[in-house]
Amino acid sequence: MSYATTAAVCAPPQPAAVPAAPPARASEQPRDRSSWLRFSPAQPLFRARAAQRLAVLAYHGITDPRSFGAQLDRLRRLATPVSVQDVERSLAEGRPLPPRSVLVTFDDPDRTVLRHALPELVARRIPAAAFVIAEVIGTEQPFWWHEATFLARHGGRARLLPTGGDPARVLALLKALPDPDRRRSLAELRVSASRRPPAQEQLRPEDLRALREADVTVGNHTLGHPSLRRCDAATVQAEIAGAHLALTRWLGEAPSAFAYPDGGFDERADTVLRQLGYRLGFLSDHRLGPRLPAHPLRISRLQVDSTTSTRRFDTILSGLEPAVQRLLGAQA
Repeated sequence: MSYATTAAVCAPPQPAAVPAAPPARASEQPRDRSSWLRFSPAQPLFRARAAQRLAVLAYHGITDPRSFGAQLDRLRRLATPVSVQDVERSLAEGRPLPPRSVLVTFDDPDRTVLRHALPELVARRIPAAAFVIAEVIGTEQPFWWHEATFLARHGGRARLLPTGGDPARVLALLKALPDPDRRRSLAELRVSASRRPPAQEQLRPEDLRALREADVTVGNHTLGHPSLRRCDAATVQAEIAGAHLALTRWLGEAPSAFAYPDGGFDERADTVLRQLGYRLGFLSDHRLGPRLPAHPLRISRLQVDSTTSTRRFDTILSGLEPAVQRLLGAQA
């Protein structure tokens, strides 16, 4: 079921140059950047340009349902919520989505998406998509990065990791390892740590069906959430195809949308996805994309959180904050 409406298309204005930031007080933190960005003269121009772009919002768990609901209210007022099926139809017909189109997505959805996000979405008749890690469905297994952080904090050791290392550094090193080494090191952390991490109740197959019935498309996020760029070709195939088979069994139909677990495009994954009949693939590059995606398996997404303030949410949705971040990154 789609709740998108058709609106008149107007020619997009050219974006203005991003102005320099005003002098910051010593007490200001980088996360407060949006407190002045929303007053930037570039914000209205970016907002007008964003009307001719597709905004795909990438959430994870929902820790603040009230704030999330307020964000959805703003989408209802300022944008046109669309579904995965709307995007697929747009591509099949070669017709751009309506102006101000926004697709809500969730990566690694936990039970907070079912308990907190779903009621807010249903109340506002907003469709969404949830990209699940098949390996943890129906288990109480924590996400591997949460588990690794906990184990490192409780004395876990591995041959390829520093002894007594900072948990954040251990996690960063794990993410950078080739996938067999990551899995082996995680197993060593489990054996050597003084404590086991607390169980985390994950979504069950019936929960996936409940999400689908409420207009939340369930998509593939691989079996175990590796960095595909750290995997060999056989592992890329196994991670995507294994999750595809599991989701097809649970849902009774094959998934057609995929989100890259490390956020970045991988040519080998692209080949596997095409072979399996996937129609959409999503990145995590913090960008807006065209209303008619030029590369269906490389659709940009904006990173957002349920705790994101209204001011920052608006500057993300307009594309201004992502543009500033890229500018600052280029200058670093």
